[in-house]
Amino acid sequence: MASSRISGFYKLSPEERLKKIKEFAGLNDEEEKVIFNGDVDVDLLDKMIENVVGKFPLPLGIATNFLINGRDYLIPMAIEEPSVVAAASNAAKMARVKGGFHTSMTEPVMISQIQLTGFDDPWGAKMKILEHKKEIMRMCDEKDPILVKFGGGARDVTARVIDTDSGPMVIVHLLIDCRDAMGANAVNSMAEYVAPYIEELTGGKVYLRIISNLATYRMARARAIWDKDAIGGEEAVDGIVKAYHFAKADPYRCATHNKGIMNGIDAVVIATGNDWRAVEAGVHSYAAITGKYQPVTHWEKNREGDLVGTIEVPMAVGLVGGATKVHPTARANVKILGVKTASELAQVIAAVGLAQNFAALRALATEGIQRGHMELHARNVAATAGAKGDEVDIVASKMVEEKRINTERAKEILEELRKNASQS
Repeated sequence: MASSRISGFYKLSPEERLKKIKEFAGLNDEEEKVIFNGDVDVDLLDKMIENVVGKFPLPLGIATNFLINGRDYLIPMAIEEPSVVAAASNAAKMARVKGGFHTSMTEPVMISQIQLTGFDDPWGAKMKILEHKKEIMRMCDEKDPILVKFGGGARDVTARVIDTDSGPMVIVHLLIDCRDAMGANAVNSMAEYVAPYIEELTGGKVYLRIISNLATYRMARARAIWDKDAIGGEEAVDGIVKAYHFAKADPYRCATHNKGIMNGIDAVVIATGNDWRAVEAGVHSYAAITGKYQPVTHWEKNREGDLVGTIEVPMAVGLVGGATKVHPTARANVKILGVKTASELAQVIAAVGLAQNFAALRALATEGIQRGHMELHARNVAATAGAKGDEVDIVASKMVEEKRINTERAKEILEELRKNASQS
C-alpha cells in the first residue's frame, strides 16, 4: 500500500493531484473522468430525486497523511468551506508522529421505533411485547431474508413507556443489524410488517413506524496522541485542553466546537453518497443525550505532556444501497478510500472528525482561527472579483498582506495588476 504522506500535494495542479490519486487507488480512466469533471448523466440524477433540473457540484478535495490502524488512507472530502481539507491533512500529518489514529466500531445495529398508543395499561402492554420478543424478531427476519443471509437481522426488541402530552405511549425498539447498509429501508419495512401483530398483542393503536437517527448501538470511535513538541509545546497542549473545557461548560461555544467536527465528518459522508442529514441529526442528538449539550470529543494531557484526543459518535453509513451505489462519483470516492465494509468507512469518518477538531482547537488556542482560514478565503474573494489563473494568488496575497479581504479591494488590486501588465 502506498503512503498517504504526499509531500507538496497542495502545490500540484488539480490534474497532477488526480494523477497521484489514480495511482494510489488504481482508478480506471472512466473513474478518473468522473472525479475530475463530475460528469454524471442527468438522466441518472433524475431517477435519484424529484423535479431534477440540473446539477450542483461541490469542490471535491483529498485529505492526505491519514494513518488509521496502521494503514494509509487518502480521504475524499466534498465541501465548499476553505481550510477544512488543509486542516485535516495537517492534523493527520502531526498525528503520524505518535502512530496516527486508532479506531473501533460497535456492530452496525440500527433502531426502528414503533409508537403504540390508546390503552389504560401501558406497563402491561410493554410486558406483553417483551414476552413475545422471539416471535417479533422472527417476523423481522422473515421480512428481509437477504439481510439475514449476509449475517444481519434482528438482534433484540426493547420497549419503553413514556409520558407525552397525548398521554402514556409504549415505544417499541427493533434492534436490527444492517451489516453494510445504512439500513433505513430495511428497518422501516420491518417495523411496518410487525406493527399489526403488536396491535393484536396489546389492543393498542400504532401510529409511527420509523427509523431513529440517534444510532446509539452503531458507535464509531477514534483516538490519537499528538506529540507536544510537534504541535507547539505544552502551552499549545494546555490551550487546546482549556478550549475543550470551555466547550464542555458553555453550549454557545459547544455548538461551534461540534460544528467544526462535522466539517470533517459531513465532507466524507457527502463524498461517499451517504445521508449527511441523518449523521448530523444523530451526532447532535447524541451530544445532548445527557440533557446537556456536550462536545462529542474529549481532550486530555497525558503523563508525558502530550495531547490525547478521542471521539465517539453514532455513525450510520453504508456501502450498499442508496446514492453510494448509484452515483458514479460516490463509487469512485469509495474506491479511493479503499474501504471494504461500512464499519471501516465509519471508523475513517470518525478519525477525520477528530482530526478536524484538533486542527480547529489548535488554531484557536494559538494563532487564532482567522489567519489560515482567511488566507484561503482570500482566494475565493479574488476569484469572485474576476481574477483568473495566477492572478488569483497575486490578488489574494496582496489582500492578506494588507489585512483587507473584500471584493471591492480585490477588484482594485486586479485592475491595477492588469493595467501594469498591459503597460509592460
